[in-house]
Formats: sequence, C-alpha cells, structure tokens
Amino acid sequence: MIGLTGTIPPSIGRLQSLQKLHLYNNNLTGTIPPSITNLTMLGDARLFTNQLSGPIPTELGKLVNLAHLELGGNLLTGPIPGSIGNLDKLQYLEMFDNFLTGPIPNEIGNLRNLVTLIMSKNNFTGNIPSAITNLTRLRYLAASKNRLSGHLPEHIGHLTDIQEIYLYKNQLTGSIPLSLGNLTELSYLYLYENKLSGSVPYVLGSLANLVELSLSSNVLDGQLPSNLGNLQNLETLYLYYNRLSGSVPESFGNLKNIKDLRLIRNRLTGQLPQTLSNLTNLVDIELTWNSFTGRMPELCQGSKLQWFSASNNYFNGSFPRSFKNCSSLIILDIMYNQMDGDITQELSGVYPHLEFIGLTSNKLRGQLPTSWGSSNNLTEIFLAENMITGHIPHDLTKLKNLRKLDLYSNSLTGEIPSEIVELTNLYMMDLSRNKLSGNIPNQIGQMVALEVLDLSSNQLNGTVPKEIGQCLGLQSVKLNNNSLSGSLPGSIGNLIHLQTALDVSHNNLSGAIPSEIGKLDMLESINLSHNQFSGGIPNSVAGMRSLSIFDVSFNNLEGSVPQGIHNVSLVWFLHNRGLCGELVGLQSCHSNPANHKKKGQKLLLEVGIPILAAIICITAGVSMALNWRKKSSQESGTVARTAVFSVWNFNGIMAFEDIINATDNFDEKHRIGEGGYGQVYKASLPDGQVVAVKKLHPMDEEPQKEEKGFHREIELLAQIRQRSIVKLYGYCSHRQYKFLVYQYIEKGSLASILSDMEQAVQFDWQKRATLIKDVAQAICYLHHDCCPPVIHRDVTSSNILLDAEFKAFVSDFGTARLLKPDSSNWSALAGTYGYMAPELSYTPLVTEKCDVYSFGVIALEVLMGKHPGEFLNSPNFLREEGTVLREHLDHRPPAPKTDEQEEITRLISVASQCLQNSPQERPNMQQVH
Repeated sequence: MIGLTGTIPPSIGRLQSLQKLHLYNNNLTGTIPPSITNLTMLGDARLFTNQLSGPIPTELGKLVNLAHLELGGNLLTGPIPGSIGNLDKLQYLEMFDNFLTGPIPNEIGNLRNLVTLIMSKNNFTGNIPSAITNLTRLRYLAASKNRLSGHLPEHIGHLTDIQEIYLYKNQLTGSIPLSLGNLTELSYLYLYENKLSGSVPYVLGSLANLVELSLSSNVLDGQLPSNLGNLQNLETLYLYYNRLSGSVPESFGNLKNIKDLRLIRNRLTGQLPQTLSNLTNLVDIELTWNSFTGRMPELCQGSKLQWFSASNNYFNGSFPRSFKNCSSLIILDIMYNQMDGDITQELSGVYPHLEFIGLTSNKLRGQLPTSWGSSNNLTEIFLAENMITGHIPHDLTKLKNLRKLDLYSNSLTGEIPSEIVELTNLYMMDLSRNKLSGNIPNQIGQMVALEVLDLSSNQLNGTVPKEIGQCLGLQSVKLNNNSLSGSLPGSIGNLIHLQTALDVSHNNLSGAIPSEIGKLDMLESINLSHNQFSGGIPNSVAGMRSLSIFDVSFNNLEGSVPQGIHNVSLVWFLHNRGLCGELVGLQSCHSNPANHKKKGQKLLLEVGIPILAAIICITAGVSMALNWRKKSSQESGTVARTAVFSVWNFNGIMAFEDIINATDNFDEKHRIGEGGYGQVYKASLPDGQVVAVKKLHPMDEEPQKEEKGFHREIELLAQIRQRSIVKLYGYCSHRQYKFLVYQYIEKGSLASILSDMEQAVQFDWQKRATLIKDVAQAICYLHHDCCPPVIHRDVTSSNILLDAEFKAFVSDFGTARLLKPDSSNWSALAGTYGYMAPELSYTPLVTEKCDVYSFGVIALEVLMGKHPGEFLNSPNFLREEGTVLREHLDHRPPAPKTDEQEEITRLISVASQCLQNSPQERPNMQQVH
C-alpha cells in the first residue's frame, strides 16, 4: 500500500484492540505470524498482493469478529484450516492466486453470512463439498483454475441469491444439475474447460437474468435447447469444443442482445436459421469445424460484426449481401467450404479494420477486389485453391502491413506487379500454381522480411534476379516449373538462412552451378534438376552439413561428383553428360571413359529403378557371412540362407561380420537402449565408424508375408533424408536376425538429458527452442514430404536423440509400420503411454494428428523439464501463459532472457493447439512448422 518490505513482525499480536489491518499491495515476505490470531477484535484483514508464503495459520478460527479477509496474490501454501468454519461473521473471503492445496474443507459451509467466496487459481483438489450449498446468502462464487473433481453439488440450486459462478478450468465431471434452474438471479455462469457430460439442461432457458454463459471445452452432447432463445439479456454464449449435435434452433434469432456466439468444434449440422439475421448486436460469431450447410444468413445487419469464422463446414452459395458493406469486419474466415460466389461483386466493400481474410479452398469466382487495397490493417490474405482469375491488382501493393499473401492454385494471369516489392513486411508469398507470366521483379531484394517465396508452376520467364540475394531472411525458395533462363546468380549464396528448400527444377537455366551455393549450410534440399546446367558440381557442396537432397539430374554436367556429399543417392546424378565418381552406379573417374556409357546403361538395366541402386541385396555376401557365423558359433544357429543384408556405403560382407563382431553377437554389455520394437546396441566398426544397431523383436506374422512387408517398407524408409532425422544406413533380415543400422548420436535421448541435472543446466533456452523447432521440421518432413507419408507413431522423449551440440535427431520413425505394414489395428503399435493421442482410446485409426499430439507433449516436456502430466488433461490452461511461465518452466537452466521469454510463450501456444482432444482441432505439422 505504501511500499512496505520485510516481514510482518510477531509483535503485531499485541495490538489486541486492532479492528482493521490493511497491508495490501506491498512487498511483504515471510509467513503470516501465528500471533495475528490474537487480534480477536479484528474485523477487516487485507493482506493481498504481497509475497507472503507458508501456510494459513491453523488458529485462524480465533478471529471470530472477522467479516472481511483478503489473502490473494501471495505465495501461500498448504490447506485451508478447518477452523475457518468458526468465522460465522465472515462475509467476504478471498484467497485468489496462491499455491494452496488439499480439499475445500466441509467447515466452509458454516460461513452462513458469506456473500463473496473467491478461491481461484490455486491447487485445490477433491470435490466441491455439498456443504457449500448452505451458503444461502452467497452472491459470488469463484473457484476456477484449480484441480477440483467430482460432480457439481446436486443442490447448488439452494444458492438462490447467487449472481455469479466461476468454476471453469477444473476437472469436474458428471452432468450439469437441473437445480441450476432455481438460480433466477444468476447473471454469469462459467463452467468451461471441465469434463462435464450429458446435455445442455433445458432449465438454463429459464434464467432470464443470464448475461454470460460459457460451457465450452467439455464433453456435452445432445441438441441445443430451443428455449435458450428466451434469454433476452444474454450477451455471450460459449458452447465451443463439445459434442453437440443437431441444428441451431430458430429461436436463437430472439437473442437480441447477443454479441458473442461461439459454437466451434461441435457436430452441429443443417442450415443456420435465417432468423439469425435479427441479431443486430452481433460482434463475434464463430462456427468453425462443424457440418453446417446451405447459405449463410445476413449476419452483419447491425453493421457491428467484427469477427466471423466459419471454416471447415459445407456452406455454399454466395456471400451474405450484408458482408459487402460490413465495414466493421476485422476477421473474415470462411476457408474450406463450398462457397461459389463472385468476390468481385460480393466482397468489394471497404473494410478499414480488416486484418485477416481467409477464403482458401472454396469455389470462388471473379477477380481480386481492388478495394482491398484500402484495408490498411490487413496482415494476412489466404485465397488459395479457388477459381480466381484476372491480374493481381496493383492496389494490393499498398498494404504495407501485409505479412502473408497466399494465392496459390488459382487462375491468375498477367505479370507480378513490380510494386509488390514495396511490401517490406511480407514474410510469406505463395503465388504458385497459377498462370502468371513475365519476369520476377528485379527489385525483389527490397523484400527484406521475406522468409517463404513460392512462385512455382507458373509461366514466368526471364532470369532469376541477382537481387534475390538481398532477401537475407529467406528460408524457402521455390521457382520450379517455369520458363526461367540464364544462370543461377552467385548471390544465392548470400541466403545463409535458407533451410527448407531451394528448388529451381524444370526451367531452362544454364551455365555453371555457382560455387557460392556451398555457403548454404542450413539448407536441407536443393533441386536443380531438369535444366541445362553445364560444367562440374562445385566441391563446396560436400561441406553442406544439413543437406538431405541434392538433385542435379537431367542437366549437362560433367566431371567428378565431390566426395562427402551427405546421404548421396545415384538418382540425383542421372541423365547428365559425363559425371563420374565413387558412387555405385556411376563410372569411376579412374576408369576408361569409352566404357562409361555402356557400363551405365548396363547398370540401369540391372537395377531397374533408382532406389534399388541404393539398396543392394548382397546375397553372396550373406551366404559367406552365414558360413562364417556357422563356423564361429554352432549354438547361435545364425543366419538362414534366405537372408537379405544391405548397408549403404558399406561392403555388405564385411559390414555384416563387423556388426556381429562389434556387438559380440549382441551381447548385453554393448546395449545402450531399449524401446517397444527392439534393443539398441552400439557398434564400433574397424574403420572407426560408430553405428547404432536396433535388433528388432520377432513378430508373429507368417515368415513370407512378414518378409515381403519388411522389404517394402524398408525401401520407403531408406529414402528418408532430413537433417533432424536419424539416418538409416541399412538392414539385415532373416529368420533369426532382423536389425536396422542407424547413425549413432552420441549424447543420448532427450529423456536422459532432462533427467540429468548437469546436462539440463547446459540445455539452455535457446537450445531448447531450437530443438522443438527441429523436431517439428522433422515430423513435418515425414508427413508432408515423404511419398507415401510416414506416420511416426511413437514420438517420445526417448526417441529424440541429441548430439554433442544438443541438436535433435528423431529416431524410430516408421518402425511400427515397418514391422506390421498390413496391420488394420494400429493402436496396438501406436506409441507410449503419456504421449499417445486421446482418440486412440476409442479408435484403432492412427493418423498424422496422433504425431501432432505427441509433438505437443514433447514441446511441453522440453519447456518444463519433465513430462507435463496433468496439463494434458486441460490443454487450454496452457494459454494462461503467465501461470505456466512463472510456475512450471524448468528452473535448472539460466532464466530466459526477454526475447527467449517471448519465444517460450509462442511455443506454449503452439503446444496447446497440438494437445487439443479432438484431432480435427489440432493443426497439421506444416502449420506448426
């Protein structure tokens, strides 16, 4: 109150005639001295917003004259003492935002004069005691953000004077009591983010004074009661994230004061009633992820609508006429529907407040409205996958705050306006799969914020401007499938932050590959194929540590392939003039050039397809290995003559023997880990190479069927190359041995790092944020860049490995599918308890969204330093970023800096989205990445 510090002195108990004690809003520390209970005349004690710690004194019940007690905003711990029930004069009790634990004592029901009870944001557990219904004078009840469980008290209807109830963000179960219908004075009812089930009670329609009703994020089902339309005073209705079905009642059109209506993520169907056009006070209506059909009603009749989201439904037809002049709009999101209107006419109004417009994946016609150029606050435009025609309007280049422009897969024509380079805040521009022509603007270097540039699959010509090298923030560049000519400028080497892709394939580019390309040390994929590049491959490419793909096929290249290119594959170098190298399938640079063409043709005929050039089944080698094993150990029984063994970049015969020797026939002393699919051994080979060998558990499949499926899947997994995924070097498959040979990652698993104090301290916040991003990119690659997509099925902290620099490598990818490729019951192979998506408890279907959920668990585990446990039951709680940052971050590394705190906050938000109970509600990994 006046900046007091220090502790409350024990001598305060001598002031026995004290009636008021106001010490709030100070910096007082220490415990509440027990001597305070000597102040028997005390009627008003306000100690809120300090740093007081320790328990509430058990002798509190001695303060029999206390009418007002405020203890909120401190660091108090322990339970509420049962002696509190002695304070029968107490009218106001507030203990908000502490660390109090234990159940709410039954004795609290003795406080029959209590008008206000606030105990939110603590760690209370157990049921809400039924004795609380004795507080018949209670007007305000708040016990939100705790861990309360059980049912709502059946007789809560006895609290007939209550006006506000806040019990959200707990773990309450059961149905909503019908006795709530007796609370005729109730204005605010917040029960969201619990586990309440059953239907929305019909009796709520009789609560005429209700202003705000939030039942979101529960498991409520059934239909919406039609009598909710009787709530003439209702301004806010939140029913999102439930399982409600049926249609929206016509009576909802009677909610004349409704401002905020949210029905997201339910199972609602049918057409929206046209009576909703009567809601002239509507400001926010959110209908995303339902199954609504038909035409939309006129929802902006009152010209107050600011937020309209209805993505992922089946709305069709034209836009409501009222949208054209709905100048109040801030968010307009109708993505993934079947709208087929003409946006030139129907959305050509002036929207001065508009920030986001999302119309992706509809059937929209017409041209981009020029009027949008006056929407100065517009930051994101998503219009992909429609039938938009015409040019990109020059007026759009006036949108100086625009950050995302996504127009891919339309029928846009004409040139890219040169003025588009003035959008200096733009960081994502996707104009791919259109019919754009002309040159890439030479002034593109002005777009300094650009991170993602995709101009692929158009009709662009001219050259790749050297000015592109000034866009230093670029992470992905795709210019493929155009008619670009000239050389690839050396300035491309300035783009040191390129990470995902550099793709200029299927153009008419010529000249030498610039040596500066070797500077792109973070880049994962380079595709220069199907051009007319000549000369040699720069040696600098071999030093690109992150490179997973380097495709220069179908060019005019010659000379030697530099040694040391990562994850090298023959297919990258086919159909060139004269490349040679120490790669199986290429002519050796020391051989007779006259034989090169003949040998190359012969090899291609033998292998048939490029992948078989990389996966060589050395049958003879295996036979020799079998004989060797039989001689060395009769007991082991070892390898059948039908075995297949292949290790890329190794000699098959020697590699097999070396692995058996290096592990002493898989002796326990070489074992470094164990998972659900097998045991992992460390093998130090004679040439100094260290590999990890996963010896798989035997499966119960028929041998022939099992072997066929194994080989089919291994060919798919062998093609996986991404810098944050453990590399698969090879495999062995026969009756007794079935093992995989992987890249060895020295530091061990993420789980082991987080459980080790010394390692956890070194694992600072920058490393942790980078690890989360790397894991996201790796899973995104498996889901969206592999064909067919690979679902990991077991993303855990034990399957994420770290190298000496704490860089992440995802392991065990696709192993479940590898072992049972034809399984119809994936849930049996779909992960580890604590990381498995909740839907696997009721469906055998494993999708990419299961991996997304597991990623969310990993993200929190990295930030918290331990498995998130209880937070998985209430992911929306994570959005209370201040609570999570203050109370639950790992305290072992140095405290995060300001910019690191911002990044942590963003990662928490991403994790909470990934952890939503409904798989449809989770983002995909492209959106996360």
